[in-house]
This record gives sequence, structure tokens and C-alpha cells, in this order.
Amino acid sequence: MILVTIDVLEVLLPILYFITIWAYAKAFFSGHPKARKISTPLLTVTLLAHLTYLLGRTAAFEHPPITSIFEILSVIAFSISLAYLLLELKTRVKATGYFVLNLPFVFQLVSSLFIKDQIDVDPVLKSNLLGIHVSSALLGYAAITISAVYGFLYLMLYHKIKSSRFGVIYERLPNLEVLERLSFVSTAIAFVFLTVAIAVGLIWLPRAFPESSYIDPKLFGTLLIWLVYGIGLAARKLAGWYGKRIVVLSILGFAFTLISMTVIDIFFSGFHKFY
Repeated sequence: MILVTIDVLEVLLPILYFITIWAYAKAFFSGHPKARKISTPLLTVTLLAHLTYLLGRTAAFEHPPITSIFEILSVIAFSISLAYLLLELKTRVKATGYFVLNLPFVFQLVSSLFIKDQIDVDPVLKSNLLGIHVSSALLGYAAITISAVYGFLYLMLYHKIKSSRFGVIYERLPNLEVLERLSFVSTAIAFVFLTVAIAVGLIWLPRAFPESSYIDPKLFGTLLIWLVYGIGLAARKLAGWYGKRIVVLSILGFAFTLISMTVIDIFFSGFHKFY
């Protein structure tokens, strides 16, 4: 029964994400009141279905869904959507959902098309602590991605205002102050989740790899990302940094994150290569 549910949800999830994006797009570009009303409930239903899918895979195969790139893509899709929903509920700003939710739709579509069932895996991948560590890290990366999206939207709107080009983007997007605040709140969420991921990872590592050390490029990369966002939060609170400087810092952190998740993971990391 669980396997049938998993197979159904693999097909259903990209469809649910597409319908959700359609509602957010309709609300943004057409100002359709019904689309605006149903967009958040649709996202909530999609997330509940996605959570059921991930928990189902965990139960069926007895390990967190992090044993292949396609499982991880699905977790990232869920993480970005969840981080966005938390941000939307906190700020009551819905006008940017279309721009953010295209990413999880693409990630889940690729995952659903190419994912394979992983039954025999390294025992280390069955650790619940590892599941918490990776989930927290991916939620942090998801919030970083959302912060960067808001940063890019801020810069796009900033240049449109500077060049006096006003269109639907200018009319529908929140103002610069709101976009900067959204980017900042996303940064704060990312910092919290990365803090949890680092703390749990430091506890889990000696249990899983007794002979290993903390000298690992991926660990240093994650600490660098954590430090960049910590500096950004401190600079806004203590030094009064606002606007473009904070936005550029969030995009810089996103660039570091991409390097960490690609170049460092593939070519330099040690024990982080276990999957």
C-alpha cells in the first residue's frame, strides 16, 4: 500500500506544483481574486502531499530520502516550498509566490522522472540524526535560495525605477522596502536552520565516522556561508545596513552556497560524499 501511494504521489506532485504555480501566476499577472484566494491553500495541500511522499519513502525503504541526487532534489523542492509558505504566512505578502515556486516545480519534476528506489544503502544513511542534519541544511539552503530570489527581484525593480520603465512587474511586485525585508527574513530563517544543521552535524560526525576529523572542505564551506549570513544579520541590526547592501550580501551568500553544493561536493569533499 505504501509503495502504491509513493508511485501515485511521484506522478501527482509535479501536477500539484504546476496547478499551484498557475494560481500564483493568475493572481500576480491578472489580479484574479479567486486565484489569490486559493493559492495559499493549494500550496498547503501540495506540501502535505509532498510530506506524505517523503515520509512514505522513509518508512518503505527505512532510510531518510537523501541517498541519491533525485531524492535530494525532492527534499530541496519541499524545503523551498515550506520555507516560502512560512515566509508568506509571517509577512502576508503573496505577490512573489510565482517567482519562488517555479524552482520546486522544476526540481520535483526532474526527481519524479528519474528517481529510483534505493533499498540497499550504506547503514550510515539510516541515521535519524543524519536525517535531521540534512533536512535542516536543505531548509537553510532553501531559505537562502528564496532570499536570493527576493534579492534579484529587488535589483530588477530598482533598475526599472531608475530607468523609469513601469509595467506589470512594477505594478504587482511589492515595493523595494518590502522586498528587502522579505530577503532579510529569509536570511534569518536560513541562519537558524544552518545553525541547527551545523550543531547536529558536529554531534553526528564522530558517531558515524569515529576516525574522521572536522577538517573537511564542505564543512568549511558551510561555516563560511553561515558566517556571511551571520555578518549580514549583525550588520543590519547593529550597523544599520539596509537596502542594496543587504540584498547584494544575500546574493553573495547564494553564490557561495551554489559553489558549496556543486564544486566542493563533487571535487573536494571527504565524508560528505557518502551519498
